[in-house]
Amino acid sequence: MNILVTGASGFLGTHLVRRLTALGHRVIAAHSRNADLRLAGSLDALEPGPLDEIWHLAAWTQAGDFCLHHPAEQWIINQQIHTHVLAWWRERQPRARMIGIGTSCSYAPGSDLREDLYLEGKPIEGLFTYAMTKRMLLAGMEACHRQDGLQYLHLVPSTLYGPGYHTDGRQLHFIFDLIRKILAAKHYGTPVVLWGDGHQKRELVFIDDFLTAALDLRAAAANTTVNIGAGEEHSIRDFAQTICELLDFPFEQIAFDTSRYVGARSKVLNVDRLRELLPTFRTTPLRAGLRTTIEWMRTHPETFIRPD
Repeated sequence: MNILVTGASGFLGTHLVRRLTALGHRVIAAHSRNADLRLAGSLDALEPGPLDEIWHLAAWTQAGDFCLHHPAEQWIINQQIHTHVLAWWRERQPRARMIGIGTSCSYAPGSDLREDLYLEGKPIEGLFTYAMTKRMLLAGMEACHRQDGLQYLHLVPSTLYGPGYHTDGRQLHFIFDLIRKILAAKHYGTPVVLWGDGHQKRELVFIDDFLTAALDLRAAAANTTVNIGAGEEHSIRDFAQTICELLDFPFEQIAFDTSRYVGARSKVLNVDRLRELLPTFRTTPLRAGLRTTIEWMRTHPETFIRPD
């Protein structure tokens, strides 16, 4: 197949491009250096030819407290990106299926985080703008399907982790930040201070597991939303304890700063639909996935802080 991937230089994008290429597909990788999606028609310059699929991963965001400081920019830039990609799909590549990536933060706090609730309620305040732009992406794909019969699949991942995370100075998702801080403490004696009290809970899905499920869902689902997660969550303290064990670092040396932003207190996706569609799908055990991620970061010292 001929497949275009936006956001191809990101963590998920690089893994996806590699997997699709290994499967024998022709992949056109769109990223910020060759296609400014804030501008209409920017994908034309890639001359992709007729496409079978468009994987739309691109979004303007970062982890941590980034969303707190850039709400206006996030709204404008992400709306530009999604509108231009959807318009280009509708006008230039209507035979291609759009596979759009959503976000778990679009779900309202306290909801069941079930697919039919993705557009219901108000997302968490600190992530509200980004979450709403992702909701608008789904609304746009649904509108193109209703009016023009375009085909889509909307996938919502829990937090992705694994080897190959970006090392370009952006804020890190919590699990990489945990590993980074504990690695730095072990190698350089720097203090480990984690945001919050450590009792907030998160769900992880290993990057290879997400890709396996996403690729298999292409044949199992259409014009719908599917959550992809592990179906279980753990506290930040539990994650830190496991990382400490794998690195032989004393957990007692970790401090918690309850004054810092922590986002939602709990966030685990309902994966009943995923299990129904892919009954044999299994995720990598957490300890094994963390060990693989840690080993990659240990061999890439640029991923953790060094003292001056």
